[in-house]
Amino acid sequence: MVPGDIPGVARVAAEVHPAFPERDAVLASKQALFPAGCLALEQDGAILGYALSHPWIDGPVPKLDTELGALPREPTLLYLHDLALSRPAQGMGLAAEGAERVVRAALEAGFRRIALVAVNGSAPFWTRLGFEDAPAPAGLAASYGEDARYMRRGLRP
Repeated sequence: MVPGDIPGVARVAAEVHPAFPERDAVLASKQALFPAGCLALEQDGAILGYALSHPWIDGPVPKLDTELGALPREPTLLYLHDLALSRPAQGMGLAAEGAERVVRAALEAGFRRIALVAVNGSAPFWTRLGFEDAPAPAGLAASYGEDARYMRRGLRP
């Protein structure tokens, strides 16, 4: 993902996560902080999906629609903030491909764990990819909704 992809990413985000709006500036800040973990999934020049991830610590997750400002000095894992696909892209295998690309980015950055918050009933998808439920950090439901699940996965090189 490059800065010019943000408008396309924002369109997909608004379609997929209408209950969790995030400003373009927030999306751009995540891309700028860790470009290696941010992917635009494209077809014929159109953005069909994206992934945003960045180094973080196990525990409190970033609040939605909030610029991080800076990454933790001593991150313990890669945090997958979001992986989303537009409706036309669903069923094409792009979600699993995007997740695997994020896993590779985590390994290349030296991380041995990855975490995420599953929303919109996506936990079964993440479970199929090896993620497991972990204790919910304080404040999770306030930002991500009552059905949000904090999940982690160990990584092997």
